[in-house]
Amino acid sequence: MALRHHRQAIALHRVLAQAGLPRHKPLQRASIIEPYLPFIEQTLEKFPSLTASRLYAMARERGYRGLPTHFRHLVALHRPRKPAEAFLRLRTLPGEQGQVDWAHFGHIEIGNARRPLMAFVMVLSYSRDIYLRFFLDARMENFLRGHVGAFNTWCGLPRVLLYDNLKSAVLERQGDAIRFHPTLLTFAGFYRFEPRPVAVARGNEKGRVERAIRHIREAFFIARKFTDLDDLNAQAEQWCRNQAADRPCPEDRTITVRQAFVQEQPLLLPLPANPYPVEEQVAARVGKTPYVRFDLNDYSVPHAHVRRTLSVRADLGLVRVFDGAKMIASHRRSYDRDQQIEDPQHLKALVAIKREARQHRGLNSLARAVPACQTLMIRAAERGANIGAITTAMLKLLDLYGAQELQAAVEEALHAGASHSRSVRDLLERRRVARGAPPPVETSLPEHVRRKDTTVRPHRLDSYDQLTLGGKDDE
Repeated sequence: MALRHHRQAIALHRVLAQAGLPRHKPLQRASIIEPYLPFIEQTLEKFPSLTASRLYAMARERGYRGLPTHFRHLVALHRPRKPAEAFLRLRTLPGEQGQVDWAHFGHIEIGNARRPLMAFVMVLSYSRDIYLRFFLDARMENFLRGHVGAFNTWCGLPRVLLYDNLKSAVLERQGDAIRFHPTLLTFAGFYRFEPRPVAVARGNEKGRVERAIRHIREAFFIARKFTDLDDLNAQAEQWCRNQAADRPCPEDRTITVRQAFVQEQPLLLPLPANPYPVEEQVAARVGKTPYVRFDLNDYSVPHAHVRRTLSVRADLGLVRVFDGAKMIASHRRSYDRDQQIEDPQHLKALVAIKREARQHRGLNSLARAVPACQTLMIRAAERGANIGAITTAMLKLLDLYGAQELQAAVEEALHAGASHSRSVRDLLERRRVARGAPPPVETSLPEHVRRKDTTVRPHRLDSYDQLTLGGKDDE
């Protein structure tokens, strides 16, 4: 094996060693950062979190010419280290405390929608019993639903619940001055527990729920297969009541979490007689189509409620629409995206009234142009004919032959005792042939062309004078 040393140098070192002379090491050159070390140490002592890039720019201004990568390495050697912090082992009494948090588990695809998969986790600090439920968002309503589910599962609740400084619990915080979310305060008053946020950036104060979330990721969720959200929650409930409950209790390794919970449950606060109502309530404006928009989807309402602001109340499975205190629609909730969830009765009523409106408009137009058509329609109705079909046919004859010819043909048909559009059409053809006129050609014109000769009633202009007078009076 090559030693990469010249044989003469090796012989020289051996001779010097035998003669008892000291071996001299090569001279070490001073580092180019040494003149700047006092400045660097003073600056880092005053600003411990100052970045190496900012410190490098400051050293460059003072004449440093080294490379930034080498400078970053040298600064890391001289940066003051924070002393390691020691923590007390926190112990709680049975029934005293629980800890709450959200955890993000990626996303779930539902039809065209991609929704976040959020896990609500609550842990009893003494027994370490876990409540786990997955939701499709972390809004306040689901936050409260998670609480209610945990309380019902345990048939009680702890006296204190610890929270991180999430928006569902704390709206604003200045030191020890805390402004809680008013909805959470109302909820806590209903169940008679104390909400208590941990200190800012002190996650160790709710380490039990943090470790529970880590345990959920490693022991439950990883490699888990599920068909939908309900299936996932069913598996989560089974896991919490079996595998998670049979693990050793960290407070006392000689018993399981299940056994510790049996000791803790009688000391929990009792539940109120009635559960807390948890519903999403939003105001929704109905446009010209009979639908309200809620959570990425459209839900039908009766057509009489268009152009109004309605109230939508929803739970996890049902969407209800109210006009004041009256419920006007109820639908199964959809978690898809851009879907139209419809009640067939709503659309059926709308179609019926639209058909009736079209028929009324046609009758009015026909009666104004050809007054004899009103008598014809009355006789047709008496014999049970289809008024809509006759109206459509008569309007087409009006466009082909004109009002004057149609009026004469209708009068002749009435005199002969006929009351159907086919009889009127035959009479119109006989009159045309008798006159020697060419057959009429049906033309289809756009709406704005067909209505170009419509009489427009001018607006009264004295209303503008009233506005001018009103302005002078105000002055």
